[in-house]
Amino acid sequence: MRHFLTLRDFTKEEILEIIDISLEIKKDLKAGVYKKQLENQTLAMIFEKSSTRTRVSFEVGMYQLGGHALFLSNRDIHLGRGEPVKDTSRVISGMCDMVMIRTFKHSMIEEFAKYSKVPVINGLTDSYHPVQLLADYMTMVEYGVNENAIVAYIGDGNNMTHSWMMLAAKLGFELRIATPKGYEVDGKILEEALKIAKESGAVIKVSNDPKEAVHGATIVTTDTWASMGQESEKEERVKAFQGYMVDDLMMCLAKKDAKFLHCLPAYRGQEVSAEVLESHCEIVFNEAENRLHAQKGLMVWLNNHK
Repeated sequence: MRHFLTLRDFTKEEILEIIDISLEIKKDLKAGVYKKQLENQTLAMIFEKSSTRTRVSFEVGMYQLGGHALFLSNRDIHLGRGEPVKDTSRVISGMCDMVMIRTFKHSMIEEFAKYSKVPVINGLTDSYHPVQLLADYMTMVEYGVNENAIVAYIGDGNNMTHSWMMLAAKLGFELRIATPKGYEVDGKILEEALKIAKESGAVIKVSNDPKEAVHGATIVTTDTWASMGQESEKEERVKAFQGYMVDDLMMCLAKKDAKFLHCLPAYRGQEVSAEVLESHCEIVFNEAENRLHAQKGLMVWLNNHK
């Protein structure tokens, strides 16, 4: 049995296999073909952090695969209100076939997985957001910029940045990260990614210069400056991130046919200009749709490896 907590735990071949399954599932869906590969199975969805894309994509995805998704907020269950994580894990995994958790501390999902009898999927933690990266890479494959990609990530050194580092390290492409001073990536995660990169041939560069990072890039991506739980820091962060907005001038430094990605929600006029987002809306919203297909592919893969 396998859990999906971070891309660190998967080989290049396994990641690409999940992407291939996802692409096939999307192709079938567009042709009106629904294969009930998870018929009569139940996915427990535990949300300590709310979400639009994560809830809709997992719930719809499980339905389309012939199963059922059960929404559980922290107001609906005893988790975090007295019952130990390991007990909640034992109970839920004894009744459901798979569990997706969207939470704050990564240690919480690790503990849940330790005691779970069924596969556990990381729907987001403060440290990683691996399901989003499956959708992002799937989108890159569809637009033909997966091989020899040069990805520039501009913004906060957060869970998205950490997941990009793990994806690059595993698959072997070049990743350039530019963050403001004081908002750099986690040093331990960077060290781990660089160690993996030595084996794959990946190049991972970190700096505080967004223009340098974007120069010649084939993919430019970013994320909101203030993530959920950081609302009180928003004003301070807007000041610190001046010069890090991906606008037309910054995109001009990338390759002529460079693509822009954003995991959404997007705040126009902050991390990305309205002009850049609207001019790349086809790929950005296809990327959002790919959360559905990539997660279906992931769930099918995990079910096949129980």
